[in-house]
Amino acid sequence: MAKNIPLTNIDLMLDVVEGDELHVNSAQPTTFAEATATFQLATFTLSGAYTKANGDVSGRKNTLAAQLAATIDNTGTATHVSVTTTTGSVLELVTTTVSQLLTSGGTVDTSAFDHEIEQAV
Repeated sequence: MAKNIPLTNIDLMLDVVEGDELHVNSAQPTTFAEATATFQLATFTLSGAYTKANGDVSGRKNTLAAQLAATIDNTGTATHVSVTTTTGSVLELVTTTVSQLLTSGGTVDTSAFDHEIEQAV
């Protein structure tokens, strides 16, 4: 038997992981503290940066727009980016990024990326 989740419910699930900050990290964080302090190299404040659309496979996807010119706070090699919600100190999601050495005092940009929830299994 096919399983199906209505697209409106998938959009609500995607809303849950829309944080208000994007962090460039030097390792994969597993907690809010690691994302925002331990492994944090740079931070972007997000506002209206998400776009929902049909998924590449099925269901829906949420795309986070490219972010530009965050000040690099700490020198290190960027390997991951993480989305957090400051209210409640929540780590929403983590993904990998192209490894790149960042130097404190410079700036960094990110590319757009998406995450997808399939509708049928």
